Amino acid sequence: MRKSVVPDPSVSKTMMLDPAVSKTMRLDPIVVSLLDTDLYKFNMNQVIFHKHTDLCGQYYFKCRNADVVFTHEMVEEIQAQVDHLCSLRFTAGELDYLRSIRFIKNDYVEFLRLWHPIRDYVTVESEANGELSIVVDGPLFSAMQFEIYLLEIVNEVYFRMAYDYETLLESAQQRLDAKIKAMNDGTYTFKFAEFGCRRRLSREWEDVVLRRFVTETKNCVGTSNVYLAKKYNVLPVGTYAHEFVQMYQGIDSIPLAYTNYYAMKDWYVEYDGDNGTALTDTVTTDLFLLDFNRSMVNNYTGVRHDSGDPYVWGEKIIAHYRKYGVDPKTKLLLFSDNLDFDRAQKLHDYFCGRTKVSFGIGTFVTNDTLEEPLNIVIKLQYVNGRPVAKLSDTPEKAMCRDPEYVEYLKRSVAFRLEREKK
Repeated sequence: MRKSVVPDPSVSKTMMLDPAVSKTMRLDPIVVSLLDTDLYKFNMNQVIFHKHTDLCGQYYFKCRNADVVFTHEMVEEIQAQVDHLCSLRFTAGELDYLRSIRFIKNDYVEFLRLWHPIRDYVTVESEANGELSIVVDGPLFSAMQFEIYLLEIVNEVYFRMAYDYETLLESAQQRLDAKIKAMNDGTYTFKFAEFGCRRRLSREWEDVVLRRFVTETKNCVGTSNVYLAKKYNVLPVGTYAHEFVQMYQGIDSIPLAYTNYYAMKDWYVEYDGDNGTALTDTVTTDLFLLDFNRSMVNNYTGVRHDSGDPYVWGEKIIAHYRKYGVDPKTKLLLFSDNLDFDRAQKLHDYFCGRTKVSFGIGTFVTNDTLEEPLNIVIKLQYVNGRPVAKLSDTPEKAMCRDPEYVEYLKRSVAFRLEREKK
């Protein structure tokens, strides 16, 4: 039986839309394939399928923008789109494509033949102040898969219903034209992967963006979107996210300050050194580096930056490689924190020649319009009824519903850092 966490009684809810009632969509279906998600959802899910099927998770939605209102009509549309999402199944061709990815294993693909999104795991509510509340609660191997689909739905519903979509699309086209011109005239020389499905303007626009980058430039090396990777025969890109390390905080037998170690160990055993880019900042990069020992340094092809000063982070990682006698030029630094193309070019110019450098660029690729994009997330908050948290190298990016737990986690991290310095 799965554990549920009691909802916060302090949150006022004025309207709850019954998920059992299927509603009529105003818009075309937003998610039309279960491949329309980030690759790392399958990567992480495969590890959970093989090692941690006993874990249950609860995810919460948050919009970080101020004064964003989700109307009653928007929330009803989100409900209808979630209904449609949960009617989808993997096709034989989609399963064959997943099977063709070298590190995806056949038994996991056979599991996906049986798996589908279950509507009962998702609750969508509207708050009194116009905020949107979404909670996903279920077995972790199933609950985790909803994140990207739901973000795609929320983002597209909002921008189609809050603005004149054709005006937004025109501005997005103009900005895309400028980016492609700058790549072809040598202004932008770096390589990048498109990471934009979670906050895209729309499904159709992400498709246009990737097709044009792949066919009109030499800069785009792949995409995190598995559906588009299959459609355009480009490299699907992705390793793991913060939630993968966070879930180990919910396992009783693992000390909090050692969750990175156990996460990286399980990842390496699962993939045998393949698919090896480690995320450093779930419980701070300083703590990560204690576990990124000689064996891990040799086993992983590189590391990913997602918070904190990227230049300070990069110097710290290069120094860490040198500490173990590893040439930084043989390792990859992947930058993915809120990048635009100018920031990426500066980072490329700074680190190029000292290490391999690549970039994952999301919102600035797929939702660069005349309007401010939404900064929306769905984060893992509980595992088996226990709170979990991301500390990050940028404190304001942390998200946890239990302040006491965050302080406890910080003390655990500080204690280990202090002890091992001695």
